[in-house]
Amino acid sequence: MCVTLGFQVTLFTRGKASITQQLPGESDQEYKEFKSKVLHLKGDRKDSEFVKSSLAAEGFEVVYDINGREAVEAEPILDALPNLEQYIYCSSAGVYLKSDLLPHFESDAVDPKSRHKGKLETESLLDSKGVNWTSLRPVYIYGPLNYNPVEEWFFHRLKAGRPIPIPNSGVQITQLGHVKDLADAFVKVLGNPKASKQVYNISGSKYVTFNGLARACAKAAGFPEPEIINYNPKEFDFGKKKAFPFRDQHFFASIEKAQAELNWKPEFGLIDGLADSYNLDFGRGTYRKEADFSTDDIILGKSLVLQN
Repeated sequence: MCVTLGFQVTLFTRGKASITQQLPGESDQEYKEFKSKVLHLKGDRKDSEFVKSSLAAEGFEVVYDINGREAVEAEPILDALPNLEQYIYCSSAGVYLKSDLLPHFESDAVDPKSRHKGKLETESLLDSKGVNWTSLRPVYIYGPLNYNPVEEWFFHRLKAGRPIPIPNSGVQITQLGHVKDLADAFVKVLGNPKASKQVYNISGSKYVTFNGLARACAKAAGFPEPEIINYNPKEFDFGKKKAFPFRDQHFFASIEKAQAELNWKPEFGLIDGLADSYNLDFGRGTYRKEADFSTDDIILGKSLVLQN
C-alpha cells in the first residue's frame, strides 16, 4: 500500500525468499510496475553492526518493523537512524494477561511472562528512547498469502471431507482479523499525529466460537456443514504436535480505539473475509503447510472406540 501511495519502499530481509509476490487477479503489468518500485536490502537483522551501517547509509525516515520479536533487535535500528520520523511496530494481542473480563482493551494488564514478552519489551524500549512510535496488536490474522493462515487448518479438513476435531465444548470465543485490514491499519498510522506513542488492537469486528468458525469456513468455501467432534484435550498426549491452531480459551480484543482515532474500520466481515482467503489462496492450490491429520486420527480413533 505504501508503494501505491508514492513512497520509496525498501524491504530488509535475509533474502531467502522473493521480496514480492504477484497477487491473484493482479495483471503481469501491474505486478511488474509494483516490483520495480520495491528495493531490497539483504542481511540478517541479528547482525547489529551490519544493521547500523547499512541503515545509517540510507537514512530512512520511517521503519515498519513487522517481524521483530525482541527489544535487542530494535536497538541497532534506532541507533542507526537518529532522525527517524516514526517507528511502526507489529506487536501482538497475545501480550495481554489472561482475564475473565473481555474484550481486551489497550489499557489492560499485560503478561510479562507471555511468550510475546519480547514485543512488550520492544514497546517499552521505543517509549524510553523518546522516538515517535506506534504499535499495532493484532489478534489472529487470516487471509490470502498470510504467513500463518489459521483458516488453512480448517480448509484442509473440509477439502478432505473429514470431521473437524475441536477441543472441549467449542464455544470458546475468539477473533480473527483479515490481513488486508491489518495492512490498511498500518497505512492509517503512518504520519498520523493521533497515533504517536500509541498502541492499537487490530482485528475483525465480530467474535466467533471455535465451532462457529468451523461452520463459517465451510460456508465461505462452499463446503457442506462439517461434522464437529468436540474432545477433551487432557485425555490425549500429542507429543510436540499442535492439535488445534488456537489457544484453548476465550481470546478477543476491542478495536474501538483504532476505529475512533485512525479513521479505520475492517473492510471484511468474517464470512466474506474467509471466502476471499479461500478463493485467492487455498482454493487455488496454494497453502503454507501440507495437511497433517495425525492428531485428528488419534482423537477420532478414541471417539470411535467410545461410540462402539
